[in-house]
Amino acid sequence: MSQEAIVLFAHGARDPNWALPAQRVAEETRRLRPDALVSVAFLELMTPTLVEAVEAAAASGARQVRVVPLFLAQGGHLKRDVPALMETVQARHPECRITLVTAVGEDAGVVQAMAVHAAGAGVSSPAV
Repeated sequence: MSQEAIVLFAHGARDPNWALPAQRVAEETRRLRPDALVSVAFLELMTPTLVEAVEAAAASGARQVRVVPLFLAQGGHLKRDVPALMETVQARHPECRITLVTAVGEDAGVVQAMAVHAAGAGVSSPAV
C-alpha cells in the first residue's frame, strides 16, 4: 500500500487511442516511482474521472495525492474547472493532502524536449 499517489490528468477524447500517450507516460512514471501508485484520469469523455482516480487512490491508502496535468498550459480548464474538482476531492478526503502541480507543458525540460523534437533532432519516424 503506497502512501503517495500520482494522478496524471489529461483532457480526454472520444477516440480511445487518444489516451495511449498518457498511458505511456504512466508506465514510465511507474518505472521511475515504483513506490507510488500511478494512475491516469480524464477531464471529460473518458474514464476514470479525476474524482474517481482520487477516490481509488484514497481507498488504496494514499495520504498524498499529486495531480499532474498533462496539458500544455494553464488554460481555461485548469484555471476554472479543475479548482472546483480539486475542492470536491479534498472535501471528500480531508485525510489526504491533494495537490495540483503546474501543467507539464510549462516545465522547462518539457519545453526543451518539444523544441528538440520540432527542430528535427527528435524525429524517429514520419507521421502517418
